[in-house]
Amino acid sequence: MPFTDDKTLQYQIAITLLPGVGDINARKLIAFTGSPEAVFAEKRANLMRIPGMGQGTVNLIMANRQVLDRAAREVEFIRKYNINTTFFTEADYPERLKQCVDSPVLIFTLGNADLGSTRIVSVVGTRRATEYGKEICRKLINGLALQNVLIVSGLAYGIDTCAHKAALDEGLQTVGVLAHGFDRVYPPLNKSLAQRMLSQGGLVTEFISETNPDRENFPKRNRVIAGLADATIVIEAGVKGGALITADIANSYNRDVFAVPGRIGDPVSEGCNNLIKTNRAALVQSAADICYIMGWDKQKPRQIPAQRSLFINLDPDQETVVAILNEHGDCSFDKICLSSGLQTSKVVSALLGLEFEGLIKCLPGKIYRLI
Repeated sequence: MPFTDDKTLQYQIAITLLPGVGDINARKLIAFTGSPEAVFAEKRANLMRIPGMGQGTVNLIMANRQVLDRAAREVEFIRKYNINTTFFTEADYPERLKQCVDSPVLIFTLGNADLGSTRIVSVVGTRRATEYGKEICRKLINGLALQNVLIVSGLAYGIDTCAHKAALDEGLQTVGVLAHGFDRVYPPLNKSLAQRMLSQGGLVTEFISETNPDRENFPKRNRVIAGLADATIVIEAGVKGGALITADIANSYNRDVFAVPGRIGDPVSEGCNNLIKTNRAALVQSAADICYIMGWDKQKPRQIPAQRSLFINLDPDQETVVAILNEHGDCSFDKICLSSGLQTSKVVSALLGLEFEGLIKCLPGKIYRLI
């Protein structure tokens, strides 16, 4: 992970602390001015010219430049505890999150998790999990273990805790997304679990230290849980709650959503049953169901059989794209462009030709896979 110097990091943090701005407007500001530092140096009149940047927002930016002092203190905290940071313009920012329009412009991480793993699944559910729900959770993760799936959840009581523990027991990486800073663990009883995860996964947050796990932070946390993963699995959920919010966000990101059905009238299953009933989630009874729908039941990596060249002639651009997918597995459009060195128009043409020949398919989020 590339090192960010203290001054640059200070401004990256500071832009996240500006009240009334948010992640979407922060991107607009940086695109217009060129960098987080330039945002704080820009004149009011120029900020007012940015589309969607109203007078109220600009007034808040101009009146709150003292956030730089708070950001400087956070840089000290980050260096003291060896926390990793990734800004949305940096190459190692998670590709799946990059595809989400409202993803955090800056994330903080601890541990050794690879957030660019080939297969990532989020597991969410009620804090009041039943023994049945926990058993289903363990069975699903046991079945996913052969696929070397990274498991993401929210480190909360109930299904979240069960998912993290099951992943650790199966030797899988697991990541907890927090609704607060790294100066604490919430709930406190999961402190030892969080410690275990640092050596077999890690922790992620968008919040600076001294941030309390307040109610409004959890929906923000949930969008990261959904955004980091290829699919979200809901195991036991009431008619309301964070698990359903995460599922809805995942749907809005065009990611796959699965739900485990439960007994009619069971309060902890109403949310799952309703997701399935309203076609917002696919019914899942086993890990095999997930692997089939996601296309993970086929061996990877898959190379184009030698005899296929007898029937299909690839042009040089297509051969380049196929070689990249062969080497790296599933790739985003941006990654193919960067790895190939081809012009964007040539990549588009090559991908269309390969799709037409039935050699690749396009997955949600402009991810391409060899068939």
